[in-house]
Amino acid sequence: MGTSHKKAQQSQKMFLCLLCLFVAGFSPQEQGYRVVKSYPHDRDAFTQGFEFRDGFLYEGTGLVGRSSLRKVNLDTGQVVQRFDVPQPFFGEGITVLNQRIFQLTWQSQTGFIYDKSSFRLMGSFNYSGEGWGMTNDGKQIYMSDGTSQLRVWDPATFKEIRRITVKDGVREVTALNELEFVRGEILANVWQTDRITRISPADGKVLGWIDLSRILSKAERPGPDAVLNGIAYDAASDRLLVTGKFWPRIFEIQLLPKK
Repeated sequence: MGTSHKKAQQSQKMFLCLLCLFVAGFSPQEQGYRVVKSYPHDRDAFTQGFEFRDGFLYEGTGLVGRSSLRKVNLDTGQVVQRFDVPQPFFGEGITVLNQRIFQLTWQSQTGFIYDKSSFRLMGSFNYSGEGWGMTNDGKQIYMSDGTSQLRVWDPATFKEIRRITVKDGVREVTALNELEFVRGEILANVWQTDRITRISPADGKVLGWIDLSRILSKAERPGPDAVLNGIAYDAASDRLLVTGKFWPRIFEIQLLPKK
């Protein structure tokens, strides 16, 4: 083999190594989980929004004629407070901020505001497009609409401050659904998958993936709509809770080191 050919091969190998390093540096790693404990969940709840505040779960459910806002005892699964969303609204994501609960609807371009203590309907707000998920960082509301973009709102005026395009490297991540703000990151369910993406709220960069496959067996899922869609974080106890539409259980999970 000639010297020039050897040099060409070495250059090619070096290029491939650099390419591998480049891809590894920009492809977020995936991590698994360990189930710490499970809790009962209403099998009839088409879970759309999921948050934990002051010792209780707050859950928003969907479907026309079955949409609701609920306050739930985590240990027993008992619904201790409930507001039924009237037709024709299809309830979507919720978030709790400043003693108020905000709830989206799917295609009605209308959101509702409730008093956290009494569930009294205080008002409504409007937005363009579809409503999917909501969360907040204590100051701003983040909203998903089924695309790769997250909208950032002022909770006092509902004025859009900016939009974040969520990208895994150069690829946009679409079908972002239920959201939760956890330790400075936004966690988002990706609709019709058993994966959660970890997002930087600053620039939308995907920081990693959480693989929740096999957390609930197919036998326990009543149909194709029974997908993962619920993330709640108990900041006081540093607990991460997940569930899905029509799921019989809520899981407290501990994230494992990245693969």
